[in-house]
Amino acid sequence: MAKTILVIDDSVSLRQVVKITLTGAGYNVIEAGDGQAALALLDGRQVNMAVCDINMPVMNGIEFVKATKKLPSYKFMPILMLTTENQDAKKEEGKAAGAKAWMVKPFSPSQLVAAVGKLCV
Repeated sequence: MAKTILVIDDSVSLRQVVKITLTGAGYNVIEAGDGQAALALLDGRQVNMAVCDINMPVMNGIEFVKATKKLPSYKFMPILMLTTENQDAKKEEGKAAGAKAWMVKPFSPSQLVAAVGKLCV
């Protein structure tokens, strides 16, 4: 059975690129435009991993990671931060919140597929 990846980004075009890349690699993809909408999708369904931006309206990526780690069913779900942020302080903040990996935009599709392949259990 294909694994399901939750893609969270306020950019519709970026979500489309990530979705096309991941569905092409055999994954199911569900999408959300911000952290709050993404949390609403963590409703008991099987989600194997999240790919999340940091800078979003309503609830940013770091807040999403912290909130997800409080949910018993999803606290061990790996989260890859896919963002334009590359400062060490931001990376540390993400890691402290519970993010498993960090990828800076722009990214290559093969990089993304490789990272998801390693993290998605």
